[in-house]
Amino acid sequence: MEQKQTINFGAGPAKLPQSVLLQAQKELLNFSSTGISVLEMSHRSSDFNKIINKTVNLLRELLNIPDNYKVMFLQGGGSGQFSAVPLNLIGLKEDRCADYLVTGTWSAKAAKEAEKYGKVNIVHPKLDCYTKIPDSSSWTLNPSASYVYYCCNETVHGVEYNFTPETNGVVLVSDMSSNFLSRPVDVSKHGLIFAGAQKNVGCAGVTVVIVREDLLGHALKECPIVLDYKVQAEMNSLYNTPPCFSIYIMGLVLEWIKNNGGSAAMETLNKQKSSMIYDIINASNGFYVCPVDVACRSRMNVPFRVGKKEGDDALEKKFLDGASKRGMISLKGHRSVGGIRASLYNAVTLEDTEALAAYMREFQKEHQ
Repeated sequence: MEQKQTINFGAGPAKLPQSVLLQAQKELLNFSSTGISVLEMSHRSSDFNKIINKTVNLLRELLNIPDNYKVMFLQGGGSGQFSAVPLNLIGLKEDRCADYLVTGTWSAKAAKEAEKYGKVNIVHPKLDCYTKIPDSSSWTLNPSASYVYYCCNETVHGVEYNFTPETNGVVLVSDMSSNFLSRPVDVSKHGLIFAGAQKNVGCAGVTVVIVREDLLGHALKECPIVLDYKVQAEMNSLYNTPPCFSIYIMGLVLEWIKNNGGSAAMETLNKQKSSMIYDIINASNGFYVCPVDVACRSRMNVPFRVGKKEGDDALEKKFLDGASKRGMISLKGHRSVGGIRASLYNAVTLEDTEALAAYMREFQKEHQ
């Protein structure tokens, strides 16, 4: 019996392009005629050096990264950067303070972690629930802040910035873990961008950090050496053994993005996919409800409730069971918010999204 196709709507680790998995499979035992696997290759070898340099160069090309920025591949995930960012940057100015925009779970965690290393100012009135981005007219930015921090796409709540915050000259830092390379981005407007690879650009284990050179060398003395950007940049991310296989996989995914038209083509595709799902939600007469303000609805993570505004538990369970029978997995909302969440990262195809859309229409017809 032929196995039915599985469609993975997971929030990360997430679906990888089929061609990437097949290439990794093909090269697993013998990479590029070396006679060994990337999994067993020395990170100091010339073969691995080619892999890491190719991956850096693809990133530079795909994001038009200016020459005065360093690209690093670090470990510890986005959460590691919640510590690394203040440890490296909060000492840029003598007040040791930073401005944070808190629009969801991940920016809230980042702000809490940064409090260990300096003074944190939340620049807008506290939100009762994470369903909108406060109007920039309500922000109180501190001109003596070392940096302004925001999370470009909140994976849990489905809130995404469709603009770059204006900081009046203060260094801008962005966590782009869940929308990295899903659309073009102006790197030059940011002092630092970081992103865990396991959503749009690879598998778990490697975190990309892109940082402007003048921001290196300001780490607090308490900064662990593996998180010190200056050390890692000088050593081409090889201060210690990097996550070699994850870097190799990321290189394959970046090649796939390039061959499929780059970040602009990804943006077009992601707009199509997310619109398809939001259109069904909007036209469902309240059967499906997305709590997020229309202006900042995420193209990456579409959260919704079924049956009514606060969700009908029995109906949502039925929805998930039916989806699972059709081979659609990982549609359950984050445990902190419940409901349903469809993550539509780069590797999720139009066909995958159409399958979900068809199921949503069918389910609504049956239960409304």
